Order: sequence, then C-alpha cells, then structure tokens
Amino acid sequence: MRSIVDARFLEERERFRLRHACEDCMHFDASAGECAHGFPTEEHRRARVDAVTVGDEVVFCKEWEAR
Repeated sequence: MRSIVDARFLEERERFRLRHACEDCMHFDASAGECAHGFPTEEHRRARVDAVTVGDEVVFCKEWEAR
C-alpha cells in the first residue's frame, strides 16, 4: 500500500510508536538482509521509512507482521 506522508501520519507514528519497517517484521531475515518471502525490501527498510517527511510517499508491505 502506498500513501503520501502528512503531518498527522508523522505525529501519530511517534505518539503510537508505529512500526512498519522490514527490520520490525517477522518475515525479515536480518542475517541475509532480505525478506523471507523474497519480496523487495528497498522501500520498506528502516533507514528509508524513518527519513520520510511531509509530501513523501511511504510504502507499506502487505505481508508485514510484528515480531
């Protein structure tokens, strides 16, 4: 799912400590640096999702599950 970042998203992400990066997902193999399902991870990695600002696009993985 793709969504445009707005101020509300950034505020709620901080307030509720929302997690949505590969590194927070049970399907992410940290030792290999890849998704166990073979999905691309570039748009979902922590460095990218933590750097988004208002107007940027954020991409949520439909296979994401909390560790």
